[in-house]
Amino acid sequence: MNKVALITGITGQDGSYLSEFLLTKGYEVHGVVRRSSLINTNRIDHLFDPEDRTKIHYGDLGDGSIEDIIFNVKPDEIYNIGSMSHVSVSFKIPEYTGDITGLGVLRVLEAVRRGRELGILKKDVKFYQASSSEMFGLTPPPQNESTVFNPVSPYGCAKCYGYYITRTYRKGYGIFAVNGILFNHESPRRGMRFVTRKITRAAARIKLGLQDKLTLGNLSAKRDWGHSKDYVRAMWMMLQHDKPEDWVVSTQDQYSVKEFLYTVFKKLDLDVDKYVVLDDICKRPNDVPSLLGDSTKIRTVLGWKPEISYEELVDEMIANDLKLAKQEKLIKEGE
Repeated sequence: MNKVALITGITGQDGSYLSEFLLTKGYEVHGVVRRSSLINTNRIDHLFDPEDRTKIHYGDLGDGSIEDIIFNVKPDEIYNIGSMSHVSVSFKIPEYTGDITGLGVLRVLEAVRRGRELGILKKDVKFYQASSSEMFGLTPPPQNESTVFNPVSPYGCAKCYGYYITRTYRKGYGIFAVNGILFNHESPRRGMRFVTRKITRAAARIKLGLQDKLTLGNLSAKRDWGHSKDYVRAMWMMLQHDKPEDWVVSTQDQYSVKEFLYTVFKKLDLDVDKYVVLDDICKRPNDVPSLLGDSTKIRTVLGWKPEISYEELVDEMIANDLKLAKQEKLIKEGE
């Protein structure tokens, strides 16, 4: 009998790649989608029969609907990837961020606890929590599972709550609950508000004459950037381990936003000084200067390692955004 997985945030970058990965493993995959006026399932439309939406469940981490979904699906594995995931935006909507990114984790765990207690869910149901390197905040790198958290954004603070409540339910109720402390991971499916995708999309549009300028904020921030495909594989591996633990996932390499910017513009033969404008309006009230993960534990214990290099990641994102820009230009020329 196939395992059943439930993914919150299934329409996002990680949710779509995780769905693809689990389907190759023979899982029956279900996903939670927020009901909105706009249909935002483009990342997963190729995975589910449009005539059969029984595996897509409308719900929200902000209310009790998530418990109903979990009880109905009766999953073997739950991947809680859904959250308000943009650090800069979290400063604009801090209360909402705390509710969804923080308390949303509690709502899922409470549903698991109650479901096990009532006999609705299996005792060995497994839970994955998408924790974040933003929890480390101002703590100097390298950062691993023993590093002290020091968050400086509403998003980072909310993720810390999710991390600790996951550990609390693991210890207090014996739930197989793990934290994956993932460092930055990107792909062509990254949201356009995130800096890497903002850069590759703008560069492609500038190259094709569709855009004149790219406005950015802090270029000095350094990040450990991997590919989402590698990181969702790590999520699954954590739940296949014989005991629930917490794991850092990273490439153990680091580049600044400036280095990423110059790499992209160089590959497209564009002059950064000609097209890039710096504006303080794009800066965060607080920013994390340097994140660099030490993922020795998951490499040693689970045998995980990234398979897609930084250069391959950048090339893939550029190729995707050039393709989209060319399509956009054809539409404009046909108007």
